[in-house]
Amino acid sequence: MNLRQLSQFVTLAETGNFHRAAERLHMAQPPLSVSIRKLEEELGSALFARTRTGVALTPAGQAMLDDARRTLLHAQQCRQAVLDTREGTGGRLRLGIIGSATYALLPRLIPSLRARYPQITLELSEATSSEILEGLVSRRFDAGLLRFPLLDASGFDLTPLDRDDFVLAVAETSPLARREAIALHEAAHEPFIMYPRSKVPGLLALAMMRCQFSGFAPQVAQEAAQVQTIMSLVASGLGVGLVAGVARQAVPRGVVCLALTDNPPGFHISIALARLAGDTSRVVQRFTEHALECAGAPHVEGGGGGGPG
Repeated sequence: MNLRQLSQFVTLAETGNFHRAAERLHMAQPPLSVSIRKLEEELGSALFARTRTGVALTPAGQAMLDDARRTLLHAQQCRQAVLDTREGTGGRLRLGIIGSATYALLPRLIPSLRARYPQITLELSEATSSEILEGLVSRRFDAGLLRFPLLDASGFDLTPLDRDDFVLAVAETSPLARREAIALHEAAHEPFIMYPRSKVPGLLALAMMRCQFSGFAPQVAQEAAQVQTIMSLVASGLGVGLVAGVARQAVPRGVVCLALTDNPPGFHISIALARLAGDTSRVVQRFTEHALECAGAPHVEGGGGGGPG
């Protein structure tokens, strides 16, 4: 039994006549009769009762009809799924994301992606930038949204999407909270909540470099990898923290975020889309193109963009 025979069986059942079925199938009647007879022999049961005017389904044929239709439908869905994956308009996309991508970028990117490519199934996993890079290498992720620039971007293609700057998170009880903006060196005497080297080495390097640009090495009081944790420690009065400006969209009670007035020219922190260099996945390519359209950002080829991150 094969799909061609099932199609012939369903067509004959629907037309009730070998001549009309052959016309619909664009084939001669004798080969159709032979194919149906072989199908009945293989199943060991007559599927049609022959009459002078045509054919009628036997009980065995009636029992088989719905399943035959479902099988043909599933076969067509399989073909379409393969085609969608090959063309990049369908399939599974495993995406690693840093937490700050959920504030503004994902709400802008995901709804339009689902509307444009409804056959793409997204699997989102929150991770640090380092974990995303490891996941790309191990093939746990197909692509990732991570903090950019990176300490070492060799082996990856990077597409910067959202440009941002550090802001200073301070407790609302701090005298600094009365300010709307501040030069970072004015907070040099404050204890800092910093990022742990073991979990987010790139972001730590960016934050330390930003302090150095303002002429000081921060006094590190506590470490935390997640922005929400840093904010909580700041609210508790344990220090101040450098966080991405987008985090102002989810500032907890007890924290104020101050813009920095002394940002060095060209020093920014971004969210970039990362994938393995040379990745030929059409689904990833479609996602990259769509992300670029949403963000209006340039593409960085071949694992360039070295720098802290």
